[in-house]
Amino acid sequence: MKKIRRLLNMEKIFIAQDLKRIMEYKNDFLIGIVSVIIVQATNLMFLNIIFSNIPTLGGWSFQQILFIYGFSLIPKGIDHLFFDNLWALGYFIIRKGEFDKYLTRPLSPLFQILVEKFQLDALGELFIGLVFIVASKNFVKVEWNFFNLCIIVLSVIFSTLIYTSIKIATSALAFWIKRSGNITFMFYMLNDFAKYPTTIYNGVIRAVITYIVPFAFTAYYPASYFLTGENIIFNIGGLFLISSIFLASSIFIWQKGLIVYESAGS
Repeated sequence: MKKIRRLLNMEKIFIAQDLKRIMEYKNDFLIGIVSVIIVQATNLMFLNIIFSNIPTLGGWSFQQILFIYGFSLIPKGIDHLFFDNLWALGYFIIRKGEFDKYLTRPLSPLFQILVEKFQLDALGELFIGLVFIVASKNFVKVEWNFFNLCIIVLSVIFSTLIYTSIKIATSALAFWIKRSGNITFMFYMLNDFAKYPTTIYNGVIRAVITYIVPFAFTAYYPASYFLTGENIIFNIGGLFLISSIFLASSIFIWQKGLIVYESAGS
């Protein structure tokens, strides 16, 4: 119980610090949210242009792809909101010798890294994702029953874990090479493929985003189940399985990295 209280108190401190920072830099905060909204609105315009010339894309209608796109932004936004500090770990925390402070506290270093910083401009992603889903719901056949609502909540949680697990694993490589932010960026950018149906890609890309860097399970596969009601074992069960494997693997890599960690500095 004491450990749980310490964790909660530490999280409250980090939240308070971030809220204070936001109040001091309100313009930066607003610009961040507006920028996210503009980028996603631009992507929507691009999709609209495509569908003004063709009726379907890979067998999917504009409204269905809008649902998939919106669904993809929810787990990405949650990961961005709560766990974005992992980028700092890969880019400079270990390289500059700043990781030592986490080892002096009676808390898990990974937990401290995860909750130390909140990126509230991620609210823009979450807002746009919800807007896209709501805008498409009258045009797609999604059964909004209790069972599916539970599956949606679980799918969002497990999809978020895929994003976070990939960031944990790649940022933890900095324990060996001191700076791994570019590796995280390289893997993370593949999430752009998850916003659209895998049926529009060739076999190689489809295999990469399904089994190697499984961002397709953060959006397309669970969303396709909700849109069609088909193949729940692969679309949802596969998400749960792959997410669990990636989370366990990322924690394993993190623990191995802690063992070999040596303080560094410029």
